[in-house]
Amino acid sequence: MSPARYIAIEGPLRVGKSSLAQALAERIHANTLLDSEENPFLKDFYRGQHGSAFRAQMYFLANRFRQLSAIDPSHSQTPVVADYLFEKDKLFAYINLNDDEVAVYDQYYRHFKEQLASPDLVVYLKATPQVLRERLVRKNVASEANISDEYLTEVTRAYEHFFAHYKASDVLVVDTTQVDFVQKESDLKELLEELSRPVRGTQYFLPLGT
Repeated sequence: MSPARYIAIEGPLRVGKSSLAQALAERIHANTLLDSEENPFLKDFYRGQHGSAFRAQMYFLANRFRQLSAIDPSHSQTPVVADYLFEKDKLFAYINLNDDEVAVYDQYYRHFKEQLASPDLVVYLKATPQVLRERLVRKNVASEANISDEYLTEVTRAYEHFFAHYKASDVLVVDTTQVDFVQKESDLKELLEELSRPVRGTQYFLPLGT
């Protein structure tokens, strides 16, 4: 497998980050670090309640920093696979917060970010908003029922823009629009095989699908 000691899986909602992180961790005998979906302000945010976006974002920021600051991949014998990248927090903050909220948020984000290590490898899973909608419906999480198509499109575009400029780690970009490694073992096997090869810079992988 890849010599990377710290791997982060990223991509928009319901693209399959957690499923891939757990499968990859099992294959390379790594510890798994999963982003918590438990947030007491998230339901109010999806309902559009005033002020809930800032509360939800700050809760996520603190929780993600707490998780990631507890690991030290450079001094551990065991690799780490996380199903998120710390920078994703800022991506969502800039989508969801107003200018005054962002000004406050940024002070905390910068303080936390400088204390964290960057992954050796980031796997960016992408899919169209239409495919993400289908996966949202299939997952059927009650708190996500109010997510609009417009919001999915905005998040998808934000990820595209972010990874077009991201240089902190090697990146493997995987288009999952035509494949479903959560539901299909053969698709998962193909992706894991690709991840067994070294990645340098930004590389692209278009799975064949089944």
